[in-house]
Amino acid sequence: MSIAVRVRGLRRVFGERAVLDGLDLTIARGEFVALLGASGSGKTTLLRILGALDGADGGEVLVPEARTIVFQEPRLVPSKRVLANVTVALPRSEAARGQRALAEVGLERHARAWPATLSGGEAQRVSLARALVREPELLLLDEPFAALDALTRLKMQDLVGELFRTHRPAVLLVTHDVDEAVRLADRVCVLRDGRLVTDEPVAVARPRDPGDPAFAALRRRLLNDLGVHVAAAPPSDTPDTALSPIQTGVI
Repeated sequence: MSIAVRVRGLRRVFGERAVLDGLDLTIARGEFVALLGASGSGKTTLLRILGALDGADGGEVLVPEARTIVFQEPRLVPSKRVLANVTVALPRSEAARGQRALAEVGLERHARAWPATLSGGEAQRVSLARALVREPELLLLDEPFAALDALTRLKMQDLVGELFRTHRPAVLLVTHDVDEAVRLADRVCVLRDGRLVTDEPVAVARPRDPGDPAFAALRRRLLNDLGVHVAAAPPSDTPDTALSPIQTGVI
């Protein structure tokens, strides 16, 4: 399988602190990798380096030229209509391709809408269409669902999964949500102390159900690697209790 991303010995230093310290990572073409880590662990720094928005202080970084980033905020241009946002900086001749991208995210009827009229989920779908219309070999997702409500978040996860299977770019998803990582990714990595301490394939059958014992077991292992120790699930006849923030799998 050919390689889309190869990172070797990556270092990024801020002041006296090495946020990334000898990090190694490989992503194959058509592979979906999720990256977990505590706040400040360097997840977004790595993504910005891969997207050429930041530089490295050492090491080797090889990425495809065709790459796009979807951020937590949609970052739409308020003065441009939806279709113009999707094709921004592209030739006018790409309007038809932009319209097809909007159809893929279910917004073909919103082409002439203004960004201010969109819901949060709709705006983020426009951001996805803008990324996909450029046919990236590498798609970088920086917590793209973090600002959405729980139901919209699940719908967006399903949409990203469908788009990934259709377009097959290499994907790096930065997230704090362990369930999201296990639900979407082929591999899940955990970043701590500037390096990957976990790099594990997700051996859970699709479609992935959080109630699946394999899903729950991987979720527990990842939370433990993140420093959040979770006991095994109680027997099924144990009365339900309210979920704590730790039990939701969000760090």
